[in-house]
Amino acid sequence: MRWWKVIGLAGLAGVAATGVVVARGERRRQAYTPEEIRTRLHERVKEAQERT
Repeated sequence: MRWWKVIGLAGLAGVAATGVVVARGERRRQAYTPEEIRTRLHERVKEAQERT
């Protein structure tokens, strides 16, 4: 029975760690203003067009 507890706790820790990573990424995405996002997208389009 103890192995099942260890496996269950390891799975729970993995789920919690994944949630932290997702939350951190979402926080970074929301930190940009719409104008910053628009500017970055325009820069990326310009770079992509220069490559072709």
